[in-house]
Amino acid sequence: MTPLAERIRPKSLNELAGQQHLAGKGSILRTSIEQGKIHSMILWGPPGTGKTTIANIIANTLKVPFYTLSAISSGVKDVREVIEEAKTKPGSILFIDEIHRFNKGQQDALLGVVEKGIVTLIGATTENPSFEVISALLSRCQVYVLKPLEEKDLIQLLHTAIEKDEDLKKKNIEIKETAALLNISGGDARKLLNLLEIVCEAASPFGGGLEGAIVITDELVMDVAQKKIALYDKSGEQHYDIISAFIKSIRGSDPNAAVYWLARMIEGGEDVKFIARRLVILASEDIGNANPTALVMANASFDAVNKIGFPESSLILSQCAIYLASSAKSNAATVAIGAAMNAVKQHGDLPVPLHIRNAPTRLMKNLGYGMNYEYSHSYENNFSPQEYLPKELAGNKFYDPGKNAREEELRKFLKSLWKDKYNY
Repeated sequence: MTPLAERIRPKSLNELAGQQHLAGKGSILRTSIEQGKIHSMILWGPPGTGKTTIANIIANTLKVPFYTLSAISSGVKDVREVIEEAKTKPGSILFIDEIHRFNKGQQDALLGVVEKGIVTLIGATTENPSFEVISALLSRCQVYVLKPLEEKDLIQLLHTAIEKDEDLKKKNIEIKETAALLNISGGDARKLLNLLEIVCEAASPFGGGLEGAIVITDELVMDVAQKKIALYDKSGEQHYDIISAFIKSIRGSDPNAAVYWLARMIEGGEDVKFIARRLVILASEDIGNANPTALVMANASFDAVNKIGFPESSLILSQCAIYLASSAKSNAATVAIGAAMNAVKQHGDLPVPLHIRNAPTRLMKNLGYGMNYEYSHSYENNFSPQEYLPKELAGNKFYDPGKNAREEELRKFLKSLWKDKYNY
């Protein structure tokens, strides 16, 4: 039987849950669809937020040939077969789900036909396309970011399903509580709807029909979920919960817990590149200058994982996770860039002080660019206490070294240079 999420999949942008920045009136994507001028694109967002649905809506609205491939099960041969067929059908759309799983060779096979307009490519990915899609292909596509669905959108989906689905509306269903449905589905609309269907089937005395009411409560949902839902779903809530536990264990300096959650992800089939990438981020976000080698270690691990692949890469990830968990911690660099970005938002584009502007032309020199700049290496200790910030921000301290041995050395050094200006 076709899953509930597929049975009630929206046929138009008006039926799409959320994503008003893409589907709302006047939005770029909606306008393109209405004008029939669709370009190749990458739809990037969390699972179950509407990527496949948008691709289907585009094809249905434009009434063009529509080809679908999954990067998990398709290879270069499959891509080329679709391309050959598409050459005879102008305006064809090729939708590739999980395009981030295509390797460089598979993505290269798409370049020519996308550039020539033989097919319009719509790729869907849950991963940052900047990392996972080759630059040549990415430059030929518009990237649209899908936002996580809000609670009100998800609750509306539940009621829409009960009212419109031919099977569910035959049953007397009352949704009394939604917390468990929302928490277990983790914002994934597809998972939410399919969970609703499983719960309704389990609660119906005779497998469905008119015999008695089905009251959806948190207790009922949890009971059914514990019996019927897998322990690890790498595209759903468990994916986010376990990577969160993994990161927080490392941040909390517990290598034992870190290795356990790493093992859970590996056994669940998680993409090892995804894990390695998160370790690189953590090395800066949570360790930073408390141990600069952490970033070197994490980056080397990321490179090694890409070269080695699974299953040997689990050894590399284990070594890196243990090292990062056992390292001194500091979020000072994270706080610093956050404070600096807030200053940019608050004060706008403040002018660069004239004395530190570049002056490659005579006109710029005549305008005072670079005038009175003090070349640091010409002064004692290679330092001159001149102002580098815009005058509106003079004296603002964005970086406050963390309370650890390495950054205390940095604090002492900076204080010796800047005296009391930045209050180190």
